[in-house]
Amino acid sequence: MMMSSFRPAADVFSELNRLQSAFDSVFRPLERSSIRAGSGAAFPVMNIGTTPEAIEVMAFAPGIDPSRLEITVDRGLLVIAGDRLSELPADGDASTIYARERFTGAFRRVVSLPEDADPAQVDATYRDGVLRITIAKRESSKPRRIEVN
Repeated sequence: MMMSSFRPAADVFSELNRLQSAFDSVFRPLERSSIRAGSGAAFPVMNIGTTPEAIEVMAFAPGIDPSRLEITVDRGLLVIAGDRLSELPADGDASTIYARERFTGAFRRVVSLPEDADPAQVDATYRDGVLRITIAKRESSKPRRIEVN
């Protein structure tokens, strides 16, 4: 009797998913805990803009203990680092986790600041899951009115 090499589509897709998981675990090890592996989204998500007076950075980071955040400005770079602890029980502690979409663990974001940013005047607040960082602009870069004599 001749064996058929035909395999149902479900088996093919199952094998493709297995291969994709193996590929991701080698080339994207930080994304293994996410069921959205490959999304490439950085944490925390940020909005960055300017006003006439300052550079405003808003980092959306719910569930972070503010004491676990480290914010530095050095050589024109703003660095936001910290870690978010998991509130889920460890897998195997008489429980099974079926989906884990929420990022946990250490994170680090680096933002290049414009030349007019004043590293001596930085303010940071954390409220309702939003980290707001305000970096004042240097006085010399602000527009000023000059009187004509």
